[in-house]
Amino acid sequence: MAGTGVVCVSRGAFKAPTVQYAALPWRRTKDDLQILLVTTLTTRRWIVPKGWPVARLAPAECAAHEAAEEAGVTGDVSSRPLGAFHYEKRRKSGAALPCRVEVFAMRVRRQRRSWPEKSVRQARWCSVEDALARVSEPGLRRIIARFAKNGGR
Repeated sequence: MAGTGVVCVSRGAFKAPTVQYAALPWRRTKDDLQILLVTTLTTRRWIVPKGWPVARLAPAECAAHEAAEEAGVTGDVSSRPLGAFHYEKRRKSGAALPCRVEVFAMRVRRQRRSWPEKSVRQARWCSVEDALARVSEPGLRRIIARFAKNGGR
């Protein structure tokens, strides 16, 4: 539309973020609230277990599934997310894929000795302060800090 100031863009030019679901695994020790972090597969950054939707699973169930695969933990997952953060996932092709990650609190009841991704990721229980120091993703840091401030709720 020349001269109108309106720019026409094809529908495919704008991409809504792809949704992923994450668990924020937590436990209480005698003195402390602890968060379980895992490393990413390629960059080895510290994050929480997260992944793509799984057919026929509710979002909270997807988060629980990822926590079992990536960290070997099972427990009680909140049905409502604590919040969400955005990041860009780098594909093997080098392309960036915008992602929105919904994070669900998971009170851990059990951690297995062995789990599917144990050999390819590190998993570490951290104090809240240590978790905040290790996590580089600002949106995830905000969710962890708010969760801790609310006493693990």
